[in-house]
Amino acid sequence: MQVVAGIDIGGTKCAVSFACFEEEKIKFLDKIRMDTEREDFALAVKEFIRVIRLKLKENPKWRLCSIGISCGGPLDAEKGLILSPPNLPKWERADIFTPLKSAFGVPVIIQNDADACALAEWRMGAGKGCRNMIFLTFGTGMGAGLILNGRLYSGTNNLAGEVGHIRLEKEGPLGYGKRGSFEGFCSGGGIADLGRRRAKEAIDAGNPPLFCRKEEELSRVSAKSIAEAMEQGDPLATEIFDTVGEHLGRGISILIDILNPERIIIGSIYARQREALERRMLEVIKEEALKASAKVCRILPASLGEQIGDYAAVSVGIKAYEDLYSDDMKEMRVI
Repeated sequence: MQVVAGIDIGGTKCAVSFACFEEEKIKFLDKIRMDTEREDFALAVKEFIRVIRLKLKENPKWRLCSIGISCGGPLDAEKGLILSPPNLPKWERADIFTPLKSAFGVPVIIQNDADACALAEWRMGAGKGCRNMIFLTFGTGMGAGLILNGRLYSGTNNLAGEVGHIRLEKEGPLGYGKRGSFEGFCSGGGIADLGRRRAKEAIDAGNPPLFCRKEEELSRVSAKSIAEAMEQGDPLATEIFDTVGEHLGRGISILIDILNPERIIIGSIYARQREALERRMLEVIKEEALKASAKVCRILPASLGEQIGDYAAVSVGIKAYEDLYSDDMKEMRVI
Protein backbone atom coordinates (compact mmCIF):
# COMPACT_ATOMS: atom_id res chain seq x y z
CA MET A 1 0.00 0.00 0.00
CA GLN A 2 1.48 3.34 -1.08
CA VAL A 3 1.23 5.90 1.69
CA VAL A 4 1.82 9.64 1.92
CA ALA A 5 2.95 11.28 5.16
CA GLY A 6 1.77 14.82 5.78
CA ILE A 7 3.35 17.01 8.48
CA ASP A 8 1.29 20.01 9.60
CA ILE A 9 3.46 22.41 11.62
CA GLY A 10 1.72 24.97 13.81
CA GLY A 11 2.94 27.43 16.40
CA THR A 12 1.76 25.29 19.32
CA LYS A 13 0.78 21.91 17.82
CA CYS A 14 2.03 19.64 15.06
CA ALA A 15 0.47 16.59 13.48
CA VAL A 16 1.78 13.79 11.27
CA SER A 17 -0.95 12.21 9.12
CA PHE A 18 -0.73 9.08 7.00
CA ALA A 19 -3.02 8.62 4.01
CA CYS A 20 -3.54 6.76 0.76
CA PHE A 21 -5.87 7.03 -2.22
CA GLU A 22 -9.06 5.03 -2.38
CA GLU A 23 -11.52 5.54 -5.25
CA GLU A 24 -10.07 8.95 -6.15
CA LYS A 25 -10.36 10.13 -2.55
CA ILE A 26 -7.87 10.43 0.25
CA LYS A 27 -8.27 7.88 2.99
CA PHE A 28 -6.63 8.80 6.28
CA LEU A 29 -4.97 5.84 7.94
CA ASP A 30 -3.52 7.34 11.11
CA LYS A 31 -2.59 10.61 12.77
CA ILE A 32 -0.16 11.48 15.54
CA ARG A 33 -0.45 14.84 17.33
CA MET A 34 2.29 16.49 19.35
CA ASP A 35 3.26 19.80 20.92
CA THR A 36 5.52 21.93 18.76
CA GLU A 37 9.13 22.08 19.89
CA ARG A 38 9.40 25.85 19.59
CA GLU A 39 12.98 26.30 20.84
CA ASP A 40 14.92 23.67 18.86
CA PHE A 41 13.69 22.70 15.41
CA ALA A 42 16.22 19.84 15.22
CA LEU A 43 14.40 18.09 18.07
CA ALA A 44 11.12 18.57 16.24
CA VAL A 45 12.51 17.01 13.07
CA LYS A 46 13.86 14.05 15.05
CA GLU A 47 10.39 13.52 16.49
CA PHE A 48 8.81 13.59 13.01
CA ILE A 49 11.31 10.97 11.84
CA ARG A 50 10.70 8.82 14.93
CA VAL A 51 6.92 8.90 14.44
CA ILE A 52 7.11 8.03 10.73
CA ARG A 53 9.53 5.15 11.38
CA LEU A 54 7.34 3.86 14.19
CA LYS A 55 4.21 3.82 12.03
CA LEU A 56 6.00 2.17 9.13
CA LYS A 57 7.27 -0.53 11.50
CA GLU A 58 3.77 -1.04 12.95
CA ASN A 59 2.30 -1.31 9.44
CA PRO A 60 4.67 -3.45 7.33
CA LYS A 61 2.35 -3.32 4.29
CA TRP A 62 2.74 0.44 4.05
CA ARG A 63 5.22 1.79 1.51
CA LEU A 64 6.07 5.43 2.08
CA CYS A 65 6.12 7.20 -1.27
CA SER A 66 6.42 10.90 -0.30
CA ILE A 67 6.31 13.44 2.52
CA GLY A 68 4.52 16.78 2.46
CA ILE A 69 5.03 19.59 4.96
CA SER A 70 2.67 22.50 5.57
CA CYS A 71 3.99 25.41 7.66
CA GLY A 72 3.37 29.12 8.01
CA GLY A 73 5.83 31.26 6.06
CA PRO A 74 8.22 32.72 5.28
CA LEU A 75 9.85 29.70 3.70
CA ASP A 76 12.48 28.86 1.12
CA ALA A 77 10.51 26.04 -0.46
CA GLU A 78 13.26 25.08 -2.95
CA LYS A 79 15.83 24.52 -0.19
CA GLY A 80 13.29 23.24 2.33
CA LEU A 81 14.03 25.98 4.87
CA ILE A 82 11.68 27.55 7.41
CA LEU A 83 12.69 31.19 7.90
CA SER A 84 11.60 32.29 11.37
CA PRO A 85 7.83 32.52 10.88
CA PRO A 86 6.06 34.79 13.42
CA ASN A 87 4.71 31.82 15.37
CA LEU A 88 8.12 30.04 15.41
CA PRO A 89 10.74 32.82 15.69
CA LYS A 90 13.52 30.43 16.84
CA TRP A 91 13.22 28.35 13.65
CA GLU A 92 15.75 30.47 11.74
CA ARG A 93 16.76 28.77 8.46
CA ALA A 94 15.43 25.51 9.86
CA ASP A 95 16.38 22.78 7.40
CA ILE A 96 13.53 20.30 7.64
CA PHE A 97 13.97 18.90 4.13
CA THR A 98 17.43 17.30 4.34
CA PRO A 99 16.91 15.11 7.44
CA LEU A 100 13.60 13.74 6.16
CA LYS A 101 15.02 13.09 2.71
CA SER A 102 18.06 11.34 4.19
CA ALA A 103 15.97 9.26 6.58
CA PHE A 104 13.44 7.94 4.07
CA GLY A 105 14.80 8.53 0.56
CA VAL A 106 11.44 9.71 -0.81
CA PRO A 107 10.34 13.00 -2.42
CA VAL A 108 9.81 15.76 0.17
CA ILE A 109 8.16 19.14 -0.40
CA ILE A 110 7.41 22.00 1.98
CA GLN A 111 4.77 24.64 1.21
CA ASN A 112 3.41 27.56 3.17
CA ASP A 113 0.07 26.82 4.76
CA ALA A 114 -1.95 29.00 2.36
CA ASP A 115 -0.54 27.18 -0.69
CA ALA A 116 -1.03 23.82 1.02
CA CYS A 117 -4.66 24.60 1.87
CA ALA A 118 -5.24 25.79 -1.69
CA LEU A 119 -4.00 22.43 -2.99
CA ALA A 120 -6.26 20.60 -0.55
CA GLU A 121 -9.44 22.54 -1.36
CA TRP A 122 -8.67 22.29 -5.07
CA ARG A 123 -8.13 18.53 -5.00
CA MET A 124 -10.78 17.48 -2.52
CA GLY A 125 -12.82 20.45 -1.37
CA ALA A 126 -14.83 23.40 -2.63
CA GLY A 127 -12.42 24.08 -5.51
CA LYS A 128 -12.53 20.61 -7.00
CA GLY A 129 -12.96 20.60 -10.77
CA CYS A 130 -11.88 24.17 -11.53
CA ARG A 131 -8.68 25.43 -13.17
CA ASN A 132 -8.37 28.91 -11.66
CA MET A 133 -8.94 29.23 -7.95
CA ILE A 134 -7.88 31.42 -5.04
CA PHE A 135 -7.86 30.18 -1.47
CA LEU A 136 -7.94 32.86 1.26
CA THR A 137 -6.88 31.81 4.75
CA PHE A 138 -8.79 34.52 6.70
CA GLY A 139 -7.67 33.14 10.06
CA THR A 140 -4.93 34.44 12.32
CA GLY A 141 -3.69 36.25 9.22
CA MET A 142 -4.78 36.77 5.63
CA GLY A 143 -2.87 34.97 2.91
CA ALA A 144 -3.74 33.39 -0.41
CA GLY A 145 -2.91 30.21 -2.26
CA LEU A 146 -3.23 30.50 -6.04
CA ILE A 147 -4.19 27.74 -8.47
CA LEU A 148 -3.76 29.18 -11.98
CA ASN A 149 -4.33 27.19 -15.16
CA GLY A 150 -4.54 24.01 -13.12
CA ARG A 151 -1.24 24.46 -11.28
CA LEU A 152 -0.13 25.90 -7.97
CA TYR A 153 1.46 29.31 -8.60
CA SER A 154 4.11 30.29 -6.04
CA GLY A 155 5.85 33.18 -7.80
CA THR A 156 9.49 33.95 -8.53
CA ASN A 157 10.71 33.40 -4.98
CA ASN A 158 7.68 31.69 -3.42
CA LEU A 159 6.04 34.92 -2.23
CA ALA A 160 3.00 34.91 -4.51
CA GLY A 161 -0.28 35.19 -2.66
CA GLU A 162 0.74 37.60 0.10
CA VAL A 163 -2.53 39.47 -0.38
CA GLY A 164 -2.70 40.48 3.28
CA HIS A 165 -0.10 43.14 2.51
CA ILE A 166 -2.38 45.01 0.09
CA ARG A 167 -3.35 48.40 1.54
CA LEU A 168 -7.09 49.02 1.43
CA GLU A 169 -7.19 52.22 3.53
CA LYS A 170 -4.66 54.86 4.57
CA GLU A 171 -5.48 54.08 8.20
CA GLY A 172 -7.14 51.20 9.98
CA PRO A 173 -6.43 48.09 12.06
CA LEU A 174 -2.95 46.62 11.94
CA GLY A 175 -2.12 43.52 9.93
CA TYR A 176 1.04 42.34 8.19
CA GLY A 177 2.88 45.30 9.74
CA LYS A 178 0.69 47.75 7.84
CA ARG A 179 -2.33 49.69 9.08
CA GLY A 180 -5.32 49.61 6.77
CA SER A 181 -4.12 46.45 5.05
CA PHE A 182 -6.28 43.59 3.78
CA GLU A 183 -4.98 41.50 6.69
CA GLY A 184 -5.66 44.38 9.06
CA PHE A 185 -9.36 44.32 8.24
CA CYS A 186 -9.73 40.62 7.46
CA SER A 187 -7.95 38.45 10.01
CA GLY A 188 -8.50 37.39 13.58
CA GLY A 189 -5.88 39.78 14.89
CA GLY A 190 -7.11 42.63 12.70
CA ILE A 191 -10.73 42.20 13.78
CA ALA A 192 -9.62 42.23 17.43
CA ASP A 193 -7.60 45.40 16.80
CA LEU A 194 -10.59 47.05 15.12
CA GLY A 195 -12.82 45.91 17.99
CA ARG A 196 -10.52 47.41 20.61
CA ARG A 197 -10.44 50.73 18.78
CA ARG A 198 -14.21 50.90 18.40
CA ALA A 199 -14.82 49.66 21.96
CA LYS A 200 -12.54 52.35 23.43
CA GLU A 201 -14.48 55.01 21.55
CA ALA A 202 -17.78 53.57 22.75
CA ILE A 203 -16.61 53.31 26.38
CA ASP A 204 -15.41 56.93 26.29
CA ALA A 205 -18.84 57.91 24.96
CA GLY A 206 -20.55 56.05 27.81
CA ASN A 207 -22.01 53.29 25.62
CA PRO A 208 -19.81 50.19 26.09
CA PRO A 209 -20.46 47.15 23.88
CA LEU A 210 -21.24 43.67 25.16
CA PHE A 211 -17.81 42.37 24.22
CA CYS A 212 -15.95 44.99 26.29
CA ARG A 213 -17.79 46.63 29.19
CA LYS A 214 -14.84 48.58 30.59
CA GLU A 215 -11.41 49.75 29.53
CA GLU A 216 -9.64 47.08 31.61
CA GLU A 217 -11.17 44.44 29.33
CA LEU A 218 -9.72 45.85 26.09
CA SER A 219 -6.77 43.44 26.09
CA ARG A 220 -9.18 40.47 26.12
CA VAL A 221 -11.13 41.53 23.03
CA SER A 222 -10.91 38.93 20.25
CA ALA A 223 -12.61 38.18 16.95
CA LYS A 224 -14.47 35.39 18.75
CA SER A 225 -15.77 37.62 21.55
CA ILE A 226 -16.94 40.20 19.01
CA ALA A 227 -18.72 37.48 17.00
CA GLU A 228 -20.42 36.18 20.14
CA ALA A 229 -21.62 39.70 21.00
CA MET A 230 -22.93 40.12 17.46
CA GLU A 231 -24.94 36.92 17.82
CA GLN A 232 -26.48 38.43 20.95
CA GLY A 233 -27.55 41.51 18.97
CA ASP A 234 -24.82 43.95 20.00
CA PRO A 235 -24.98 46.85 17.48
CA LEU A 236 -21.28 47.74 17.63
CA ALA A 237 -20.23 44.13 17.04
CA THR A 238 -22.61 44.01 14.05
CA GLU A 239 -21.12 47.26 12.74
CA ILE A 240 -17.60 45.84 13.07
CA PHE A 241 -18.48 42.76 11.02
CA ASP A 242 -20.13 45.00 8.41
CA THR A 243 -16.83 46.88 8.17
CA VAL A 244 -14.94 43.60 7.82
CA GLY A 245 -17.38 42.42 5.13
CA GLU A 246 -16.93 45.67 3.23
CA HIS A 247 -13.16 45.36 3.17
CA LEU A 248 -13.34 41.67 2.35
CA GLY A 249 -15.36 42.71 -0.69
CA ARG A 250 -12.77 45.33 -1.64
CA GLY A 251 -9.87 42.90 -1.38
CA ILE A 252 -11.71 40.21 -3.32
CA SER A 253 -12.68 42.71 -6.03
CA ILE A 254 -9.00 43.44 -6.64
CA LEU A 255 -8.25 39.72 -6.92
CA ILE A 256 -11.19 39.15 -9.27
CA ASP A 257 -10.07 41.97 -11.57
CA ILE A 258 -6.43 40.85 -11.68
CA LEU A 259 -6.72 37.04 -11.74
CA ASN A 260 -10.21 36.36 -13.14
CA PRO A 261 -10.71 33.18 -11.04
CA GLU A 262 -13.54 30.67 -11.31
CA ARG A 263 -13.78 30.30 -7.55
CA ILE A 264 -12.54 32.01 -4.43
CA ILE A 265 -12.57 29.69 -1.42
CA ILE A 266 -12.37 31.34 1.99
CA GLY A 267 -11.45 29.55 5.19
CA SER A 268 -11.65 29.91 8.94
CA ILE A 269 -13.50 33.07 10.04
CA TYR A 270 -15.48 33.38 6.82
CA ALA A 271 -16.55 29.75 7.00
CA ARG A 272 -17.86 30.39 10.53
CA GLN A 273 -19.32 33.87 9.96
CA ARG A 274 -20.48 33.70 6.37
CA GLU A 275 -23.95 35.03 7.12
CA ALA A 276 -22.55 38.11 8.88
CA LEU A 277 -20.00 38.90 6.15
CA GLU A 278 -21.55 37.84 2.86
CA ARG A 279 -24.21 40.52 2.34
CA ARG A 280 -21.85 43.52 2.54
CA MET A 281 -19.06 41.63 0.77
CA LEU A 282 -21.28 40.90 -2.25
CA GLU A 283 -22.57 44.49 -2.35
CA VAL A 284 -19.03 45.82 -2.59
CA ILE A 285 -17.99 43.25 -5.23
CA LYS A 286 -21.00 44.31 -7.31
CA GLU A 287 -19.86 47.94 -7.04
CA GLU A 288 -16.12 47.41 -7.47
CA ALA A 289 -15.28 44.37 -9.59
CA LEU A 290 -15.51 44.04 -13.35
CA LYS A 291 -18.99 42.68 -13.99
CA ALA A 292 -17.93 40.06 -16.53
CA SER A 293 -15.22 38.74 -14.20
CA ALA A 294 -17.42 38.79 -11.09
CA LYS A 295 -20.17 36.96 -12.97
CA VAL A 296 -18.02 33.87 -13.55
CA CYS A 297 -16.53 33.76 -10.04
CA ARG A 298 -18.18 31.80 -7.22
CA ILE A 299 -17.22 32.68 -3.65
CA LEU A 300 -17.54 29.74 -1.29
CA PRO A 301 -16.52 28.78 2.24
CA ALA A 302 -13.82 26.17 2.61
CA SER A 303 -15.38 22.73 2.81
CA LEU A 304 -12.71 20.60 4.49
CA GLY A 305 -13.49 21.96 7.94
CA GLU A 306 -11.27 21.50 10.96
CA GLN A 307 -9.31 18.75 9.20
CA ILE A 308 -8.03 21.07 6.48
CA GLY A 309 -4.53 21.12 8.01
CA ASP A 310 -4.28 17.34 7.61
CA TYR A 311 -5.59 17.48 4.05
CA ALA A 312 -3.21 20.34 3.28
CA ALA A 313 -0.06 18.54 4.42
CA VAL A 314 -1.06 15.33 2.63
CA SER A 315 -1.86 17.31 -0.54
CA VAL A 316 1.68 18.68 -0.50
CA GLY A 317 2.92 15.11 -0.19
CA ILE A 318 0.86 14.13 -3.22
CA LYS A 319 2.38 17.03 -5.14
CA ALA A 320 5.86 15.79 -4.17
CA TYR A 321 4.99 12.39 -5.61
CA GLU A 322 3.42 13.87 -8.74
CA ASP A 323 6.39 16.09 -9.49
CA LEU A 324 8.67 13.04 -9.67
CA TYR A 325 6.31 10.29 -10.78
CA SER A 326 3.39 11.96 -12.54
CA ASP A 327 2.94 9.02 -14.90
CA ASP A 328 2.55 6.64 -11.98
CA MET A 329 -0.15 8.54 -10.07
CA LYS A 330 -2.87 6.24 -11.30
CA GLU A 331 -1.15 3.39 -9.48
CA MET A 332 -1.23 5.20 -6.14
CA ARG A 333 -4.12 3.22 -4.72
CA VAL A 334 -4.86 0.83 -1.92
CA ILE A 335 -3.39 -2.48 -3.10
